[in-house]
Amino acid sequence: MSAVEDKIAELGLKLPEVVPPLAAYQPAVRSGDHVFTSGQLPMVDGALPATGKVGAEVSAEQAKELAATCALNALAAVKSVIGDLDKIQRVVKVVGFVASAPDFTGQPGVINGASELLGEILGDKGVHARSAVGVAVLPIDAPVEVEIQVEVAK
Repeated sequence: MSAVEDKIAELGLKLPEVVPPLAAYQPAVRSGDHVFTSGQLPMVDGALPATGKVGAEVSAEQAKELAATCALNALAAVKSVIGDLDKIQRVVKVVGFVASAPDFTGQPGVINGASELLGEILGDKGVHARSAVGVAVLPIDAPVEVEIQVEVAK
């Protein structure tokens, strides 16, 4: 197991299996020194633990936890391309989408779940640029979706 996976285990987490695509795309692709993930939903054992809009059916606190699950799923997708998470040199960008109730404006706090987990796992390599966007609806009524871009060793 890699040092990154050891850190994941130390946090009481487990790197999941790659979430199978829901449509015509790959979970992650490599281009040169970068890996780009597709948007990752907070799937756990093949199912969403919650559905609906943040600020209505889903609380901001629960959505933040779901964003962390998305980040873990994104790391699994990265590993499927590079084989060893220790090859990550840095997380370059995180883009988070939050299915939001009309009056919900806490998208940055929700996506902090992903950002904070990446920082806990990768330390300084997890510091990244980021966008947190509110949207009307996400696939299969997911509350949150996260994609990451990482720079990797050759």
